[in-house]
Amino acid sequence: MTYRLAFPSDLPAMLAVYRPYVERDTASFEYETPSLEEFTARFERVAVDFPWYAAEEDGVVVGYAYASRAFERAAYQWDADLSVYVAAPYHGRGVGRALYERLERDLARMGYVNAYALVTAENRASAAFHEKIGYRLMAEMPKAGYKFGRWLGVLWYVKVLRDAPDPGPAPLRFCDFISRQEE
Repeated sequence: MTYRLAFPSDLPAMLAVYRPYVERDTASFEYETPSLEEFTARFERVAVDFPWYAAEEDGVVVGYAYASRAFERAAYQWDADLSVYVAAPYHGRGVGRALYERLERDLARMGYVNAYALVTAENRASAAFHEKIGYRLMAEMPKAGYKFGRWLGVLWYVKVLRDAPDPGPAPLRFCDFISRQEE
């Protein structure tokens, strides 16, 4: 398995990984799979500020993870929201963990303090995954979303990426972080 930064050329394969989560699962609260154009726009909008990683086996993308802004107000700028999607045949093989490790490492180096993850309450596998890798359940929100004709609860997890009584300057944008790595 190879783990690397995701590129725009990966987006069709990443969208194929995401599609079952939208159409047959409650892990995503979207009702319809986004078009490739919309998915590309999301990637372009977020990837300037946050990392996206892809997991690839034999030249095929089998999973991906990314971070995004957790909240809008200035006081929250040290917080990031993480998401991971792995194709079903690759569940339980450490793909999600490896993707999250890369995200968490880079986010901490960029200046982020907290990582958050929202998990559908009925998704016990995802809840167990987050707990196993050090996320702490901070809130349970019953009936937070409605999909497939029923109300769904959401579990809100947090992981502290670095101890920061004073978090310091605003986190780096991912494009600036990458530029510094290349110097």
